[in-house]
Amino acid sequence: MGRVRRLPADLINQIAAGEVVERPASVVKELAENSVDAGATRVTVRLTRSGCGGITIIDDGHGMSREDALTSLERHATSKLLDSDGLFHIMTKGFRGEALPAIASVSRFTLVTSEPGATSGTRLSIEGGGAPVVEDAPAVGGTRIDVDDLFFNVPARRKFLKREATELLHCEDAITRLALAHPEVGFSLEHEGKEIWASPPSGAEPMQRAIAVLGKEAAPHLLTIEERRLGLTVTGFIAAPEFTLSNARGLMTFVNHRYVRDRGLTSAIQRAYQDSLPPGRQPVALVFIELDPRAVDVNVHPQKLEVRFADPRSVQEAVGAAVSVALKAAPWRQGGERGPETPQVQAQYAQAIERFLARAQGAPAFLEPATGLALDQSLSRPSFGTARPTLDTAPSRGYFGALRFLSVLARRFWLTESPAGSLVIVDPRAIDERVIWSALATRFQKGTLASAERSLFSARLELPPTERDRVLGAAPALLEVGVEVEDFGKGSVSLLRVPAELEHVDPSSWLVEAAAAADASARIGVMARRAGLRADVLVTHDQAQARLAALDDVAAQVHAHATRVVVRDLPLLDLEG
Repeated sequence: MGRVRRLPADLINQIAAGEVVERPASVVKELAENSVDAGATRVTVRLTRSGCGGITIIDDGHGMSREDALTSLERHATSKLLDSDGLFHIMTKGFRGEALPAIASVSRFTLVTSEPGATSGTRLSIEGGGAPVVEDAPAVGGTRIDVDDLFFNVPARRKFLKREATELLHCEDAITRLALAHPEVGFSLEHEGKEIWASPPSGAEPMQRAIAVLGKEAAPHLLTIEERRLGLTVTGFIAAPEFTLSNARGLMTFVNHRYVRDRGLTSAIQRAYQDSLPPGRQPVALVFIELDPRAVDVNVHPQKLEVRFADPRSVQEAVGAAVSVALKAAPWRQGGERGPETPQVQAQYAQAIERFLARAQGAPAFLEPATGLALDQSLSRPSFGTARPTLDTAPSRGYFGALRFLSVLARRFWLTESPAGSLVIVDPRAIDERVIWSALATRFQKGTLASAERSLFSARLELPPTERDRVLGAAPALLEVGVEVEDFGKGSVSLLRVPAELEHVDPSSWLVEAAAAADASARIGVMARRAGLRADVLVTHDQAQARLAALDDVAAQVHAHATRVVVRDLPLLDLEG
């Protein structure tokens, strides 16, 4: 008898906080979502010590009266859900009424709020879930919440927090995901008094918000997706396959303006990309799904990060179709404009190249040692960089820009035509390596490579002890070339920043080698080699022409590693023989 007892209210709130408040980012997410639900047009988030020291959320929403403010601190008190029917028609971010009391129970919590037009406001202060202290306050035209010393009264929870840099990254993710879901709201994120991310309202141009989150380097690669079916709409943006990440941080799905994690949706997107991406790379996709709220249950996860669809297969098929259609119609899949050639001239070029390939396959072949390209010995001519070495490293001004891109050979080499009437085969990897080397070296000399702002890039790399020590020991030297690393613990290192040219490259292919390099020039050389164009990436004619033209601006002393730009230079008359 008497062994079953009701738990005290403060303990109930702390238990609830264990589900709702996992880390500082959980507080940022819950409070910023409340701001959006309150009709805010601008939300400002200020952090100290990555949110572990303090979190401040300021909005210009409709605010609360004193009575509502006090009621909001009670468990299961909310203005967003009135009855059980409303549970199946949820369009707001919050609806359970748990976040505020849970957060207040594990922090030193202060809320200041006022309704529109009010001459004064209300300040409520709570320490560790105790009784609120109520005071008058100046009208703030919205709501301000300060959450200080998170988990001060549950120190065991603090032990589970990661390094401050990691916690800050999670806070950034929470805000940028909410910002993507609501481009009509302006967001600002500050850390230790410095603004680290901001985006003004861009409801009329959602792509601007996508670029603000993904970074300007993603802009040229973004494609719009759209698929409309009965009761279901899929929209958003995906990046062409040449812009990828080593992790899935750039793959985000939203349901009725709520960020969610759903394996089925993620798999549908990855399947649409499966023929376009190499192993180990992840696509960049922002997918927004809108459907009848009654067709999706959002009340299946403590932090509302998962949903359950009434017809998951239909939703997944719609998402997969939206991505696939956009990829198939994308410019990089197309042949592009080839100029005002007549069909007869195009056919002649095609026939000449066909005869060339037939000879290469039918006659005794040799393997060109520097390139691995098998060619007919009877067609072999001295290449640029061998019999005439100066032409490959210091051609006449405008030589590469004057080459006209024709096609791709064996998904590896580019076939181009020179004004002099030659079929010039070039290596796009060597082109990219030289252009990237030049860009990195120029920024290094100007001092802007080490001071570049962080993007959304981050990666974690597990290394053997000796390689990990080498990388961490070279951290100052790596920072000089724009690579920021830190110890992640348990045999891992965390990459916080790399030059934009390397964000799509697996760090395991270059980080250790760059750390072991003798000087900055050697490190830049390693990075340029690994950041070069993948051989199997398809390009449009315009993209190929732009890369060729960019090579003309590269200093002649910049050399590609163990390969030449010009693989073969064959007069077209020889192909007619």
